[in-house]
Amino acid sequence: MNVTGFALHAALHAARPDAVCVLHLHETSAIAVSAQRAGLLPLSQHALRFQGELAYHDYEGLALSPSEGKSLVRALGGRTAMLLRNHGLVVLGRTVAEAYVLAVTLIKACRIQIAAQSGNAALHQPRDEVIALAAEQLSDGGAVEGIAEWPALIRKLDRIDPEFRS
Repeated sequence: MNVTGFALHAALHAARPDAVCVLHLHETSAIAVSAQRAGLLPLSQHALRFQGELAYHDYEGLALSPSEGKSLVRALGGRTAMLLRNHGLVVLGRTVAEAYVLAVTLIKACRIQIAAQSGNAALHQPRDEVIALAAEQLSDGGAVEGIAEWPALIRKLDRIDPEFRS
């Protein structure tokens, strides 16, 4: 058993009954953005999905203790996504589909930011009122995400490798 993975997931599941699925990934671009002091910037529509909905947790070493689990829960609060500084990302979904879509969207936002920063030029951010409007629109009133995407993703997986079902 992965002790650190279990500790992280168990703490979040215990604190958040709405978290049917907790995904924790060590994705390169998410780690890179988590290591930036400003974190995720509002540079893309993908990033705006997490405006006001993204938590941060400072790296404390391997998540082996109950105290770090409490620290993760405190940092996340009621949000659905968190960048673990210098470590990776965590998303919580009310369904597996929602957690997957949130993770993919957050990863894409991080990749876009890293790509934009690689040009070494001044970055353009939308106006504050546009950021707020887009964030509200993208939250869709709290609707469960992934409902439309999940069946298509499963059909694609069936075409690629139907053995995944066994």
